[in-house]
Amino acid sequence: MAAASATLNSSPVIDKFKCSYADELVKTAKTVASPGRGILAMDESNATCGKRLDSIGLENTEANRQAYRTLLVSAPGLGNYISGAILFEETLYQSTTEGKKMVDVLLEQNIVPGIKVDKGLVPLPGSNNESWCQGLDGLSSRTAAYYQQGARFAKWRTVVSIPNGPSALAVKEAAWGLARYAAISQDSGLVPIVEPEILLDGDHGIDRTFEVAQKVWAEVFFYLAENNVLFEGILLKPSMVTPGAECKNKATPQQVADYTLKLLHRRIPPAVPGIMFLSGGQSEVEATLNLNAMNQSPNPWHVSFSYARALQNTCLKTWGGRPENVKAAQDTLLVRAKANSLAQLGKYTGEGESEEAKKGMFVKGYVY
Repeated sequence: MAAASATLNSSPVIDKFKCSYADELVKTAKTVASPGRGILAMDESNATCGKRLDSIGLENTEANRQAYRTLLVSAPGLGNYISGAILFEETLYQSTTEGKKMVDVLLEQNIVPGIKVDKGLVPLPGSNNESWCQGLDGLSSRTAAYYQQGARFAKWRTVVSIPNGPSALAVKEAAWGLARYAAISQDSGLVPIVEPEILLDGDHGIDRTFEVAQKVWAEVFFYLAENNVLFEGILLKPSMVTPGAECKNKATPQQVADYTLKLLHRRIPPAVPGIMFLSGGQSEVEATLNLNAMNQSPNPWHVSFSYARALQNTCLKTWGGRPENVKAAQDTLLVRAKANSLAQLGKYTGEGESEEAKKGMFVKGYVY
């Protein structure tokens, strides 16, 4: 028995997770998951960006998209609160209105450039009217090119719908797709953000959301392990555990925090460096209050944000497409970024928030 034990103890540990970028992946993940900072999600597809521009009366042209994205990346001091920015492919290769590469402007702000790599949602045959995320074909060559262009992390968003089941098929498809994407991204040097968004659609209570989220994350981590994904070199982008948008029983920030943290402790390994929550249709203030509540006690992970609308909504309306409003819009963006920075540190109070920031922005069935 003793001899067998000695042999076992002297055996080399086989590490299946080694890849040529392993050290860099861990470093990048830790940089994005740095104290008091989070992610600005500005990776809206051209079609979705067009809807945003239309809301302020602007035509969906490349020039207008360029002007708005220039406003975002060049906000002075943004890097104090933002550690990473997720870009759409157009933006990764685009220059600002002043002719500087968007990627270079971000790097000067100490912000890590990231890239949306999925190709969007399509109907999932054989399911209960559910979706699956396409984009694995050609992903290896695309991620290699994105790395050469300066991206250092990636994002793949798939969704799970509670009113539609969710079916075992849809959950397995979401988990497997995320795992394959994560493995391919790491092989190209990109830290994968793993995002199975549980949509807010429905009148279900918070317990039902918790039940589904447990099932989804169990499946996701099973397949991440099956694909030998390095957990220290990924970031997660989960939904907060909240009631459905049409549920009559609303949850307080403390309830959202309690349920969400319980989920994380049950399903997420402490090796994962950062949990970057999506806002998922919450108002700007709601998303910040919920994040703050989660950071009232120590966590084994960096619990932070990866917000799109919850950082941009008031900023976009303040800008209105007018050059003379750029500074005011940037100031508004910085207010939101700083508020969420404080929430990541557990120091946000909610004082002095505008009425606009308190407005809900839920859009049923929202997809990029």
